[in-house]
Amino acid sequence: MSLRVLVVPDKFKGTLTAREAVAAIVEGWQSERAGDVFETLPMSDGGDGFGDVVGALLGAEQRTCATVDAAGRPRNAEWWHQPSERVAVIEAAQVNGLTLLPRAAYHPFELDSFGLGEVLAEAQRAGVAHVYVGLGGSATNDGGFGLARSLGWRFFDERDRELRSWTELEGLARVSAPESFLPFERITVAVDVENPLLGANGATRVYGPQKRLAPDELPRAEACLARLARIVAPELALAAGAGAAGGLGFGFLAFCGATLEPGVAAFARLSGLERRIASADIILTGEGRLDRTSFMGKGVAAVAAWTARAGKPCWCLAGSVDPAHAADAPSSFRSFSSASELGVEWERASPHERLRALAALAASRAGVVAAAQLP
Repeated sequence: MSLRVLVVPDKFKGTLTAREAVAAIVEGWQSERAGDVFETLPMSDGGDGFGDVVGALLGAEQRTCATVDAAGRPRNAEWWHQPSERVAVIEAAQVNGLTLLPRAAYHPFELDSFGLGEVLAEAQRAGVAHVYVGLGGSATNDGGFGLARSLGWRFFDERDRELRSWTELEGLARVSAPESFLPFERITVAVDVENPLLGANGATRVYGPQKRLAPDELPRAEACLARLARIVAPELALAAGAGAAGGLGFGFLAFCGATLEPGVAAFARLSGLERRIASADIILTGEGRLDRTSFMGKGVAAVAAWTARAGKPCWCLAGSVDPAHAADAPSSFRSFSSASELGVEWERASPHERLRALAALAASRAGVVAAAQLP
């Protein structure tokens, strides 16, 4: 008996985009179960790939904008525009993404989010009313200081000297707002984490080390962001997601009047995910590594939760799996790992071929799902 299969993976970070993962999964599954019917839905929770995924959902056309990356180097960044609905989609990683920089070539103290302002200005010139922004994958830890400066905000110390680097923010005394603000009706910022700006779970302490902040540099970075929050808007530093992308969540709240939304919620709403789950017999999701952090607001966890509520099986195909994830996964959730379930002959295969083989292996075990559909 054929199955209706919904394929909704996230990216396999560093190896496959969500769209590439969809292709590999469908190819592998079809090799074992050619009669099944597929609906494909590449997923993004607000990180890398957000623009491509959400732009496609909205029927937006891809455009480019001349700006600068996190190190101030010229860059043509992609963004997406839906003229009839006056909607834009901006992916921060297209501007100040960590993967855009040569490995270990720059220190976070040298980087900022200035380049995002030009993309917002380009959307403004195109007549956009509603902007969706995905924040994940940022190289910066500046709390949105660079973004603010690009929009006309100015920062001064006690001697009225203008500050031009976020690492000078410990001496911040006052802020000057621009005469006019971006005239968008709404800015919706999709965040892929729920961290506040400051503290043990904040941007600097949790994600700074991933961006090459050394242990003895963390107090200085934290103090700079704490001073920024104290002078600008201390209450916004506590918001869930304010610490996303090195504090860009806070920056968009404080300097752009944006609304933060969990990326998985935005994706589910725009894609009609619950409706698609309800019409499927089995849901296939996936990501590069499945562990307990996958069930802390990420895309795979959202798919698993919605499929459990619908009473449908959800299978996750991953590069590697930490068994500890089982403590947080619903009973209808099953995982497959290419690292443990494929033979040694697959170790040198491409990421596409490994995922394809894993999907074929999972499909070979899907008979029990098909049998459950029989009257």
